[in-house]
Amino acid sequence: MTEFHSGFVSILGRPNAGKSTLLNRLVGQKIAIVTDKPQTTRNRIQGVVNRPGAQIVLLDTPGLHKPDSKFNQKMMAEVREALQGCDLLLLVVDATLSFGAGDAHALEVVRQAGLPAFLLLNKIDKLPSKAALLPLIETYREQHRFAEVLPISAATGDGVDLLLERLEAALPAGPRYFPPDHVTDQPARFLASEIIREKIIVLTRQELPYASMVLVDSFEETPNLLRIHATVFVERPGQKAILIGARGEMMKKIATQSREELEKRFGARVFLEVFVKVRAHWRENQHFLRAVDWRTMIGAETEESEEGPKVLEP
Repeated sequence: MTEFHSGFVSILGRPNAGKSTLLNRLVGQKIAIVTDKPQTTRNRIQGVVNRPGAQIVLLDTPGLHKPDSKFNQKMMAEVREALQGCDLLLLVVDATLSFGAGDAHALEVVRQAGLPAFLLLNKIDKLPSKAALLPLIETYREQHRFAEVLPISAATGDGVDLLLERLEAALPAGPRYFPPDHVTDQPARFLASEIIREKIIVLTRQELPYASMVLVDSFEETPNLLRIHATVFVERPGQKAILIGARGEMMKKIATQSREELEKRFGARVFLEVFVKVRAHWRENQHFLRAVDWRTMIGAETEESEEGPKVLEP
């Protein structure tokens, strides 16, 4: 009888390397939001790949960077926690970029982890030929011994089937940790908050991707309707003005696109209510960061906040 293989695999890399796109591709559905903005991923995101002979538990992580705020320190703590108890690392590299200081830092994180690691040279669909990868591969091989070096395109799926085969072979014999229908550990209300935040990032295109935080205050399922009440926190009144837009048009657009994707994601009609509030310096406020952590979603004290108009999406 063929042994069943299972294990935990952490996905590491610099911001914008394509980690979340790869996670979604491997799992076969969207469980992590994706934009072209650095630091879109802020938390560990679990995705489970179920194969006939294996269960691969993936952990997507925030992009590796030097933390310059308590919030960024929290993101790097998410990376450290993802490394605990995992069996294998995937270092995802943007193959269209030259090796730099950020890549050296990412390699150092891999070395310090002391775990088997795959080097994934991503975005090969943007290269003129795979031959262009050879100098980059040589640079990495000179600095670390990887268990596998694989060119891939998370966007197109090129090389992903081979990656899954190599992952299954590399993981130890073990049990199925989750039921076959388990895809992620993220609660539905967190997924909802991330979808809203994704629309903010895509539509505002300014400083708001870094200054905004979305908290789902309530998530109520009824037989015919899903009611979601959310608050978007920003740091300054000027940012709130950008988010709301002239005559509320920007916020309406964000809410509409969020509702449309939420309905597809949950397969139900959605009533979405969105508030906008100012919470000065929230990225430096540890109490606030604990309060809005997805693991609790208990809500945040907002006595310093300025409440903006609520936007209703039927």
